[in-house]
Amino acid sequence: MERRRFMAVIAGGLLAVPLAVEGQQLQKVPQIGFLATPSAEVIQGRVAAFEQALRELGYVDRKSIIIDYRFADGRYERLPHIASELVRRRVDILVVVGAPAAEAAKNATSVIPIVIGNAADPVGTGLVASLARPGGNITGLSDFNIAVVTKRLELLKEVVPTASRVAVLLNPANPTNPPQVKELQAVATASGVTILSAGAKGPDDIDRAFAVFRTERAAALIVLGDLMFGTHPTRIEDLATRNRLPAIWAVKEDVAGALMSYGTDFPDLYRRAAAYVDKILRGAKPADLPVEQPTKFELVINLKTAKALGLTIPPALLARADEVIQ
Repeated sequence: MERRRFMAVIAGGLLAVPLAVEGQQLQKVPQIGFLATPSAEVIQGRVAAFEQALRELGYVDRKSIIIDYRFADGRYERLPHIASELVRRRVDILVVVGAPAAEAAKNATSVIPIVIGNAADPVGTGLVASLARPGGNITGLSDFNIAVVTKRLELLKEVVPTASRVAVLLNPANPTNPPQVKELQAVATASGVTILSAGAKGPDDIDRAFAVFRTERAAALIVLGDLMFGTHPTRIEDLATRNRLPAIWAVKEDVAGALMSYGTDFPDLYRRAAAYVDKILRGAKPADLPVEQPTKFELVINLKTAKALGLTIPPALLARADEVIQ
């Protein structure tokens, strides 16, 4: 459900625009439209980091800034409508979570500045002309998923060296997911691995994807970075456990019941996204602000899941982990 007022779970931060705010105040106080594909619960850590960074930059809730939060709850088809609605509200800046939300925002406006909080391949998906000179009205941060996806296969093989058939769960509606499958296929042969991909555009497709993995006798699983998957992690993790598939995810927040995750420190990206908002409000043009890449990556290993799957994590890999869940 769309939320004009951000959930109480992130209370104490910069809240969504109150419905009772007067038109005169809206003209004086900069409005930020925040468009996210998943639910508020899924990205509460990113939002909290974004709000904290804004406070550190001197912005005060409903005095010097107002944020209008909108969440698609994992339903990509809702993004164009929500983006258009924020544009009609004449927000000063759009902050977007993920490539699908960025694409919806780009299609909705070529005038309002757009700050990408995270997107795997903003150049390859056509969001910006280049990282150094993005051009147009879009800038922000890349989460670098395409470049690190092959690292996930490497990590998975360290834990399950006998896995010769590796499943990949992707969302075909996410423009960054198919290129990641190609990257995996490009390196898989040298590793003696066959990649078995199956798509899920919505939650109802997840069970069918796992049926494919069972039929193809997959021995391990890579879950690509996608905010729809992040909205339904328990369902995916339960299916992986039921099928005895050691799984590696892209996002730390999704690893509660999975074996591992390796990827970008997303709260760090959203702290940096706040700096883009500040620069644009002070007069900078998105076209002149280079798209930045992540500088922090995290490896999380779940020993409880490893034990349930009968796996032993190599000591050298454990020593490299940023977090170990007992």
